[in-house]
Amino acid sequence: MKKTLTIVLIAAAGALGIAGAAAVFAPSMFAREESRAAQPVWSEINWPFLTDQWGRGKAFACKAADCGTDIKLYLRAKIGFCNCTTGVADDDEVERLADFDLFGNRQTALAPGQPVDVHWMKGRSRPYAFTSPDWRGKSFLTIAFNDKCDAIVATAVVDRAQPAALESAILAFLNTERVLRWAQATLGL
Repeated sequence: MKKTLTIVLIAAAGALGIAGAAAVFAPSMFAREESRAAQPVWSEINWPFLTDQWGRGKAFACKAADCGTDIKLYLRAKIGFCNCTTGVADDDEVERLADFDLFGNRQTALAPGQPVDVHWMKGRSRPYAFTSPDWRGKSFLTIAFNDKCDAIVATAVVDRAQPAALESAILAFLNTERVLRWAQATLGL
């Protein structure tokens, strides 16, 4: 009888321990799963443009199910092309660095630019609408940032009229280790 009571008490204590651990750890496990599910999923896609003086870049896509709308993001380095003294400090520098030529060179700014940080680099972002017939109905966000005299230009193409609303998701991706490794390799850091 004593042996049976001891086994029952040990089993009950074990069950209570498991229930207590589940109460403590399960919410954080579910929160981690929810935060992982809430993160946009970026997939690398083929660079769709012809090679020019800046070479080929990297291209990524985020589907509407993950980002709220389809986003195509094109990254290119422009080695030695940034203002070495001031960096990407104003909208004129963003426009000088932007990859407008990839999209027909017909665009209009939707708003003034604003400062951004991508890892240790400083820069600016600015939203635009396409005015060329091939890109009608799409808009884009240009984000240019620099390391000394070298710049990286990110162009996010979206189906919305206000691409700036997606800036935080795009900047979050630009600040990932994946993009950091590419930037370091491309800039020779």
